[in-house]
Amino acid sequence: MSPGAAWLGIISYTFQIYFDFSGYSDMAIGLGSIFGFRIPENFNFPYISRSIKDSWRRWHISLSTWFRDYLYIPLGGNRKGNVRTYVNLFIVFFLTGLWHGASWNFVAWGMIHGFFLVLERLGLGKILNKLWKPIQHLYALFVVIFALVLFRADDFSYAWGYYKAMLGLNNSQTGMYELSKYLNTEFYIVLVIAVLASAQFFKNGRLWFEEYSNKLTGKKLIATQSTFSLTMILFYFGLLVLCSAYLLSNTYNPFIYYRF
Repeated sequence: MSPGAAWLGIISYTFQIYFDFSGYSDMAIGLGSIFGFRIPENFNFPYISRSIKDSWRRWHISLSTWFRDYLYIPLGGNRKGNVRTYVNLFIVFFLTGLWHGASWNFVAWGMIHGFFLVLERLGLGKILNKLWKPIQHLYALFVVIFALVLFRADDFSYAWGYYKAMLGLNNSQTGMYELSKYLNTEFYIVLVIAVLASAQFFKNGRLWFEEYSNKLTGKKLIATQSTFSLTMILFYFGLLVLCSAYLLSNTYNPFIYYRF
């Protein structure tokens, strides 16, 4: 596998697992609301995080909140000195890894996150706060993406081989898994939508429209809101048709997180 194909694979998986898990969390929230249950949001745009600490405030909020309330705080949290705080963080993320599966791969994935959380408490966080915001984003994304190789790999041998491919340490730079084989119009369209959707583009666009429409009155307000509502209806209907077509073209489409 070429380095380009390896990076493309793990970046694509990073988007896939986020939209898979966030998507069916939203389905659960929506279905719950139909029956009168108010379920809180489980994801809050984790890929705009500027630190690993911030990332875990945004990613799988129900799990991180549960571990905080029923494990981290009962262990003493950050109330018993720095050393105990670091030990508590490692315990929490060791068990967070095991929660995903009885595999050392998941444990290693959890410990990487725990390691960087400890580093941020030791002073890395203060250094990050002084850096340019895009650099902070790149740091958080790099750690998340790099750790996800372990999350996805079946064993350490596979993970090590994939890391070698990412770093260009393979014996051959060419092979059956070449970057050019995956780059087509469909991929580019999906990639652009994934980037925009995970970066609050659509949410911010809606907020901008609401602020703009609040300045209008009378017929202009009615016409603008009607046009926006019709556009959204057509957009969601088109999205429903597209997703249905993708589902029907495949025989089995399980959610990734059903494994856990």
